[in-house]
Amino acid sequence: MASKKVAFCTLGCKVNQYETNAMIQEFMKHEYEIVDFEEVADIYIISTCTVTNMADRKSRQMIRRVKEINPDAILVAVGCYAQVAKEELEKIPEIDLILGTNEKKNIYNLVNDRLKKTDKNNEQVNKVDVTDVLHCEEYADFGEVTFTEKTRAVIKVQDGCDRFCSYCIIPFARGHIRSRKPENVVSEITKIARTGIKEVVITGIHLASYGRDFKENNFRLIDLLEEINKIEGIQRIRLRFIRTNFNN
Repeated sequence: MASKKVAFCTLGCKVNQYETNAMIQEFMKHEYEIVDFEEVADIYIISTCTVTNMADRKSRQMIRRVKEINPDAILVAVGCYAQVAKEELEKIPEIDLILGTNEKKNIYNLVNDRLKKTDKNNEQVNKVDVTDVLHCEEYADFGEVTFTEKTRAVIKVQDGCDRFCSYCIIPFARGHIRSRKPENVVSEITKIARTGIKEVVITGIHLASYGRDFKENNFRLIDLLEEINKIEGIQRIRLRFIRTNFNN
């Protein structure tokens, strides 16, 4: 039997790109074929963005495009726009599954459950799974993400923001600051370096706040960079800031 095909579309920042790589890796692990978004697939997964009105509109445009490609496909909207505007997305009949930002980590199981629960008797199946990220205290670690289609690897080390600026929706889409354990970051990059990749892009929602949520030590971003710099094979480290306020 031919393997099912899944296509991904990533909107927005480098954090979304890393998370898409993690989702692709998980589906590949379960022998799904990854195809281009413009090709016919069984499942389409759109990693949405919501930082501007234009981002919201582009997310909706990509959602509606899917059913033009394959009307019978399962369409999943996941990420920031789904997190903050699930009621709007529920009004779009083309969408089969709406997942928040924290649900990306378990997307394979959630999509697979959806496929199994497709009801032959036309019963209503719940299509929304969005947890309140403002109540999430732990960093949602995807494990070691080594998949990349680029010559450099994007590495997510931090999530969330505590600024709550009046003009910005990011804290409501991403929650409070949560930092990834440094040993997990180092382990992931070490494995990536063994594949021949020499450059990594370190990213997060509010990268400068890395480590501020660690209760047992004072390990900060500069300490993490020093550890990464020791990894054999890594020749260049880039930083990609989504938010750039360095004030305490």
